[in-house]
Amino acid sequence: MPIYEYKCLSCGYEFEEIQKFSDPVVSICPKCGGVVEKKISAPAVQFKGSGWYVTDYTKKNSIKSSERKNEEVKEKAKKENVAEAHSHGV
Repeated sequence: MPIYEYKCLSCGYEFEEIQKFSDPVVSICPKCGGVVEKKISAPAVQFKGSGWYVTDYTKKNSIKSSERKNEEVKEKAKKENVAEAHSHGV
C-alpha cells in the first residue's frame, strides 16, 4: 500500500498515512482538526519476488542493450570508413 503525505493548512503539521488506493483522501488534521492537503512526493516502491527488475529483468536487457550498442558502433565505423575512402578517391 502506498504512503501518502499530508500537511495541515492551519497549523503546518505534516504527517503520513498508509492507505489503499480506494481509501478516501484525508481531509482533517489529526492534531488540530484543520483542513489538510495532500503533498506531492515521489513514491517509494519495492518489488519482491522473481520476475521483477532487480532479480531477472536487468540481466536480459543489459546483454541485449550492450549487444545493440556494439552493433551500432560497428555500423557507424563502417559508414565512416566508407565515407573516408570516398573522400580519398579509393
